[in-house]
Formats: sequence, C-alpha cells, structure tokens
Amino acid sequence: MSPTVLTSAVPDRGPEPEPRRTTGGAGSVGRERRERLAAQVQRRGALVVLALVAAVASMVSATFPTWSNVSAILGNDAFVWLLALGMTFVIITGGIDLSVGSMYALGGVLAAYGAQTHGTWLAIVLPLAVGAAWGTVQGLLVSRAGMAPFIVTLAGLLGARGLLQLVTDEGATTYLVPPGSAFRSLGAGTWTPVLIVAALFGLGAVLLTRTRFGADLTAIGGNENAARLMGLPVARTKLLVHVLSATLAAAAGALGSARLGSGVTTIGVGYELTAIAAVVIGGTLLTGGSGSVGGTVTGVLLLAVIHNLIDQYASQYGSAFTDTVNGAFLAVVVLVQALLARGRQEE
Repeated sequence: MSPTVLTSAVPDRGPEPEPRRTTGGAGSVGRERRERLAAQVQRRGALVVLALVAAVASMVSATFPTWSNVSAILGNDAFVWLLALGMTFVIITGGIDLSVGSMYALGGVLAAYGAQTHGTWLAIVLPLAVGAAWGTVQGLLVSRAGMAPFIVTLAGLLGARGLLQLVTDEGATTYLVPPGSAFRSLGAGTWTPVLIVAALFGLGAVLLTRTRFGADLTAIGGNENAARLMGLPVARTKLLVHVLSATLAAAAGALGSARLGSGVTTIGVGYELTAIAAVVIGGTLLTGGSGSVGGTVTGVLLLAVIHNLIDQYASQYGSAFTDTVNGAFLAVVVLVQALLARGRQEE
C-alpha cells in the first residue's frame, strides 16, 4: 500500500505583497509647516504690520509717540470700535451687518433725547432697547425666514436712518445732553471711554473663546449644514449675533453722544464699512468660521494709527483718502486670505 500524502487545506495565496512605502515623510512635514505659517500670517499679520507702521511713524514724526497723540488715537473714536466687536461675531458665522453705522447714529440721538427729557436712566435704556429690538427683527429675518444677511441689514441701514430722520424732524431738531447730566461722565476724558471699551472687548473675548456659544459660532461659520446635522442651534445663534451687533452699535452711539454732548444726525455714514475692514484686517475670515476678538483689536488699532497719520500728513485730501486706504487694506487682506486658502486646498 502506497503512503498517503497529506496536503495543506490552506489555499495558495501567491507571493507575499511588498510592504507599502510611505511617501509622506519630509513632504508631509513641510506641508504642516506651511499650513502653520499660513495660519500665523492670517492671525498675526495685522499685528506685525501695526508694529512696523508704529515704529516707522515714531522715527519720522516727533509728535506721533507723544502722549497727547496717543490719547487722541485711543480716546477720540474708542466707542466706534464697538461696532467692530459686534461685527466680529456676525462675520464669524458667515454673515454681515450693514446696519451698524445707522444704528450708531440712531443710538446717539435716542440717548441724547432720553438725557434731555428724562435723565440718565432713559439715556441708557432707550437706545439699548431699540437696538436689541432692531437686531431681533433682523435676526429673525435671517435665521427663521432664510433671507440673505446682506439684503436684510441693507434694509436695516435704510430703515434706521429713516427712523432717525423721523425722530429729529428731518434733522431740524438736535437733542442736547444737559451739561450737568451724569450721563456725560461716561464719555469724558480719555481713560473712561478706553476702559469701557476694553471691558466690553474683554467680555467679548471670553464669550467667544470660553463658552458654548462661541464654539457654535465657529462651527456654523465653518459649515452650516454640518453644524445643523450635529444638532447645533443654528437659527438661535444667528438670531443672537444680530441682536448683539445691533445692541452694541446702539450702545456705542449712546456713549458717543455722552462724549459729544448731543445726538448728531449726520454721523455714522460709512462706519459699517470701517468696522468690516477692521474685523477682516484683524484676521477674521470674511467667509466665516475663523476669527478672534484680539485680532479685531489689532485691526481697529491699525486703522486708527493710519487715520491719525493721514490727518497729520494728508489732511488736504479729505475723508476720501481715508476711505481709499480702508478699501485698499481690505482688498489686500481678502486677497491674501484667498491665496492662503487656495494654497491649503491644493495641498
């Protein structure tokens, strides 16, 4: 009898495959470095430019680094910076608010009217209440009705300016803050406005970086559909950012009237564009999803320094030159942001 030959039941799988070779290595490390560099340029670029502009201005101008000039930069337009603070939250969600300039003017007139007729309490409460109500209406139209923020807030710009004309009889009536009113102390000097604005910016930074609300803003701006699928309160968040923006704009106008002593009807024109420019220059993506309050501080300081230099050396060209500089800075920053984003996508 021939011996039985046992064969393996395991089928023949052929030759063993060669181990996969990773091609990342130095290429992936270089890509990560470029991404980090691009992120730093976006976040810190304005700060570097601010430091360079301030250094050059200090070397060529003996009056620029003086305390009187620094006080003028910090104190004169400090309350206008609050428009940029509110705009930061709106833009991070991917929206826009074009009504803040008109709301600034309306808040100032309402505050002066309240101070003249009923005292300090109405000067504070009235503009804040109207600003919150105005922001609620705009927020509902954007978040619930699904209307475009650009259209809604453009209508808000015109509507707030029209209400301003109604309150002041087409600009014929100017409301004055009484000289002895305690409300005037909120806008007096240099440090009072600066400290008020600094406190509000500090609260804004905490709200954006240390709360669930701030995380929701970034997620919604990055990808609204994904945020909705994750169960985030998209509609409520959009509503709240518009309420916050309008209320801050009205508060800024009220504090501005305390500093000026009256409600100026012609003020605020174009302030919304300056606020947008400051926010975007500070590193907040115009498309939403990324931004910081600290970057907005850098943006407003950079524009304030540049405007101060224009007033000193190019005042003969008027406000048109200032608007041109704002537009040029905004265009350059948006272009840089687009190039950085395109480079990351190609990698």
